[in-house]
Amino acid sequence: MNSTASHSRNVGNNDFRGNTTLHQGDVHNVFNYPQERRETPPQPFPLIPFSRDPDFVNRGDILERISARCLEPAGRVALVGLGGVGKSQLAIEFAHRFAEEHKNIWVFWIHAATQARVQEGFRLIADAVKLPERKQPKADIALLVRNWLSIEHNGRWVVILDSADDTEVLYGIDESGYGKRPLAAYIPKTRNGSIVLTTRNRSIASKLTGGYKHIIDVDTMSETDALTLLERKMGSPLDDRSLAEDLVKALECIPLAISQAAAYIQARKPRSSIEKYLVEFGKSERESMRLLKYEANDTGREEEASNAVLKTWTISFEYIRSHHRSAADLLSLMSFFDRQGIPEWVLIEFRTPSDSEDSESDTEDIESDDSIDSTEADDDSHGDTNGKLEEDILILRNYCLIAMNEKGDIFEMHRLVQLSIKSWLKAVALQETFMQQYITRMAMLVPTVRYDNWAMCQDLFAHVQVALDYQPNADTLTNWATLCYNGGFYAYSQGRYNIAERMLVKSKKIFEKKFGESGHWTLATLTVYAWVLADIGRLDEAEELQVQVMESFKTKLGADHENTLTSINNLTLIYSEQGRLDEAEKLQLQVLEARKTLLAAGHPQLLRSMSSLASTYRKRGRLDEAEMLEVQALEAYKMKLEPNHPVILQSLSNVAFIYREQGRWDKAEELGLQVLEACKTELGTDHPTTLRFMNNLAITYRAQNRLNEAEELQVQALEGAKIKLGTDHPDTLTIMKKLAYTWKDQGRHEDALALMKEALGAYRRVFGPQHPGTLESLKYVEEWSNNNVEEME
Repeated sequence: MNSTASHSRNVGNNDFRGNTTLHQGDVHNVFNYPQERRETPPQPFPLIPFSRDPDFVNRGDILERISARCLEPAGRVALVGLGGVGKSQLAIEFAHRFAEEHKNIWVFWIHAATQARVQEGFRLIADAVKLPERKQPKADIALLVRNWLSIEHNGRWVVILDSADDTEVLYGIDESGYGKRPLAAYIPKTRNGSIVLTTRNRSIASKLTGGYKHIIDVDTMSETDALTLLERKMGSPLDDRSLAEDLVKALECIPLAISQAAAYIQARKPRSSIEKYLVEFGKSERESMRLLKYEANDTGREEEASNAVLKTWTISFEYIRSHHRSAADLLSLMSFFDRQGIPEWVLIEFRTPSDSEDSESDTEDIESDDSIDSTEADDDSHGDTNGKLEEDILILRNYCLIAMNEKGDIFEMHRLVQLSIKSWLKAVALQETFMQQYITRMAMLVPTVRYDNWAMCQDLFAHVQVALDYQPNADTLTNWATLCYNGGFYAYSQGRYNIAERMLVKSKKIFEKKFGESGHWTLATLTVYAWVLADIGRLDEAEELQVQVMESFKTKLGADHENTLTSINNLTLIYSEQGRLDEAEKLQLQVLEARKTLLAAGHPQLLRSMSSLASTYRKRGRLDEAEMLEVQALEAYKMKLEPNHPVILQSLSNVAFIYREQGRWDKAEELGLQVLEACKTELGTDHPTTLRFMNNLAITYRAQNRLNEAEELQVQALEGAKIKLGTDHPDTLTIMKKLAYTWKDQGRHEDALALMKEALGAYRRVFGPQHPGTLESLKYVEEWSNNNVEEME
């Protein structure tokens, strides 16, 4: 043997030999090591890092479906859903139940949020099954575990991959490992093993399980299950079930949010309660965000996982923004919409570039109608936009952040997800940017209200409503005011007077500040606002606004300008409702003559003048003149408008009214039925106009002594009016009076008197002692009261 120093270590199969020999020149030393004993393979046992949750609430048949899939050869199943909906809790409960029922099957748990945690999971499995090679300094633990799992002789197993949300974790190369291949490659597809996956990412779920058919969607809880969870987390029976229902609804039945709220309340007792939490939560978005950031202790979640629902979702947002910026921007914009009913076509338009997006027009032309797109894009541009949008929608759906209807053209989100996105945007100083972009683009989309674009307005209306609470900056102030104006105009056309007033008051303030009290946009807003006030019976306020509009137009445009004539005609309708028929008729004749000179025969404004004057003639008992004018207008309308256009329906109703006053019952009934059915179709059964026409037909029935039919319609109309308009609305009180007449004719004297007294009280309280409705009601109350006294005597 030469003098070259050398050493050798003999390694056998699966163990170390018992000696090592060193050769150092002529010195020959032998060291004897104790031989390492092979560990006895253990029997299967569950390797679950969490105990069972004593507050767990079972949800349908999800656990049974997981178990059935895991008992199939090479079964794979994924629980997919939004963060916080309880996927991990379902997996924990499944793991414990399955281990109890199948003691001969290994149950392993790997937390898959990071590559380090996956490697740790493999290490725990290697230790659990006592793989001898695991102790080697450079052992590829993942490969060792994979090989062990692949050997059917080692028995059956189930591996639960929890929180497998990141594609890079499972399919990226782990540079710190020895295998230099993705971690997903170490999970074998063998007959003796099954995989259960929890993830927010449908794409990962499909890839790991072999298709979307192996996905179990985990949505929010049912209301019943949510109440059960709240009760268990509160630790005692719920004192007020109604308040508890309100709370779980406000939290959208999301388990983590419910647990978080319960922990918040419990930690602050007795100064906090479900009722107080609800009040705080409903104060503002800022207050809701504060509550949803509360960190509750939860031993059933990973230590690094947030127990605050807003922070839980932040993980998904940040990942999407870093990997799919366009999808993140889309999600950010969608957070400013109403949470439901987001049309695909609106998202497409939001993605279409527009030259006017970065600037506002100071035009005062109230007749202008911004097109949905102010720029024309070529087909290729639209194709690129639609294709990119499709990719972004798929990404957001894969992360369970948005959902869609069966047709795939309407989207929705959880409100709490929207709050979370806004909170995150605020934290990174982007909330203002996306809010202003939303205001600008929505203002461009909402059209000037006409009957032929009601469907588009309806699609957008809920999304206009939410914008009322946004704060425009100096650059978007006019856009926001225009949005409020068009939204208020549409709300008025649908009989939604309260929201119409709210919108119009906001736009009025902005337009007055920007364009002055006589600006065209200001006057347009005042005009519609006056209509709203008139329709809800606030006639004096309506008159004041309409006089202001009329005088401004006279000064700016002259007495014979069409805008001036329109404002005068609008004022006469208020006079008519106030019973000032002489003044109304005088002005209506002036407007009609001016329009005959200025406008062509059949012009819509000329026809409106004819209808207005016909209405005044009818109220004055000049029925033949009223009929001639209204029928003439009606025939002209039929030449220009669709058969069921609201203007035609109103004109038909006016003619039916005249026929009834003339005693032509059959014709009045025929037209009344035609109008009512068309109105139900076009406007809906609860629209104020439909309810008004319903009452009109009932009056015709009563005049024919068909009292039961009259009563049936009037009861229906009264119930609808109370819900839609309120108990003190003029239309509600009118229907109430007419129903009292019907009951009186039926011999129900006490019921009739009580109802008329109710109407009288409302008229006095709301409109004062001299209002025509007050005086008429008072007359009948006194008359019927005296009759009742006489009958008793």
